[in-house]
Amino acid sequence: MKTTASLHKQGLALVLTTLALGAAPAQAADKIKVGMLSTLSGPGAGLGLDIRDGFALALKHSGGKFGGLPVEVLTADDQQNPEVAKQTSDRLLKRDKVDFMTGIVFSNLMLAVGPGVFASKTPFISANAGPSQYAGEQCNPFFFNVAWQNDNLHEAVGKTMTDKGFKKVVILAPNYPAGKDAAAGFKRYYQGQVVEEIFTKLGQLDYAAELAQARAAKPDGMYIFLPGGMGINFIKQFVGAGLSKDITLFGPGFSADEDVIKAVGEPMLGMFNSSQWAHDLDNAANKKFVADFQKEYGRLPSLYASQGYDAAQLMDAAVREVKGRVEDKPALLKALKAAKFASVRGAFRFNHNQFPVQDYYLRVITKDGQGRVTNKTLGKIFGQHADAYAAACKMPAQ
Repeated sequence: MKTTASLHKQGLALVLTTLALGAAPAQAADKIKVGMLSTLSGPGAGLGLDIRDGFALALKHSGGKFGGLPVEVLTADDQQNPEVAKQTSDRLLKRDKVDFMTGIVFSNLMLAVGPGVFASKTPFISANAGPSQYAGEQCNPFFFNVAWQNDNLHEAVGKTMTDKGFKKVVILAPNYPAGKDAAAGFKRYYQGQVVEEIFTKLGQLDYAAELAQARAAKPDGMYIFLPGGMGINFIKQFVGAGLSKDITLFGPGFSADEDVIKAVGEPMLGMFNSSQWAHDLDNAANKKFVADFQKEYGRLPSLYASQGYDAAQLMDAAVREVKGRVEDKPALLKALKAAKFASVRGAFRFNHNQFPVQDYYLRVITKDGQGRVTNKTLGKIFGQHADAYAAACKMPAQ
């Protein structure tokens, strides 16, 4: 039974943030309402905050409007809790009647809120979570992912470690849907021997037992998928235990991105990772995004921020395409799928399951010309790569 205090806490979880500054009061039909439901507290908060900040920057670039209509963003903390996420999502959909939903970081939360979102016929533009279920048999016309399918970054590292000749690898990931997708994706392209496959509790911060297990396995490489505070703690402990002298560490981009680098620093030098985006990608949209994000927030953007930015750009393009008539759901879905925006990663298009078909890059953590510890793009791993589940998606024609 819930206590009055817990219910009160959940009631306070929803924080309304209107970003349509300077706009005159408008009728509901004259503005766009976005439900920004993300992880804004706890060990995963950095990821949600970056999505939120990237989205806000895109909205600033569009003058606080999508397709010429003022935008109201209703921001809520899911507390990395599926029950809280579902209750808050229901409130955003039923009470606030948002036109779009976005923001969820973790796949178990996305799977919890998905049924309610889809039943309401509200488009969910995922700026991160890409569970295999929604890419395959449970694909849905109202789910669009502007990041990647969960397996993709892991597939890219699996191929890289094979190409680099790593023979024995330990995999470490949290025991939840994205962690399972991570291991599956990595093994799909890795051709060496996986000597240990270790699954931990989601949110775990002490890895003494796992480090001992990895040391005993004597691999030449280790692949980790540990987003947010999990990755920060693990890498510090990995280096502190001396394992970096004998084991080369690899991860997906979000386990080796700017938020993790900022917290860990020089111990991350030399770590390889994969990403569909990098702050040094040479295109005009990305250069503007990176420069303005640094100016606005005083830090380099992460791939989470880039995904939040692109989620907003997709909404803007779709609202413009339907001339503000977001109540015309078939037209809106068609406009979203067309993806007529300049992505910060360069070429972008949706597969028929509404997950991206895109390039993936190899990055290494090094020091740049300013002496900052950061990622440097080394080259392309995959060109125009699609996810492995699209064939199982029987999306009805729009």
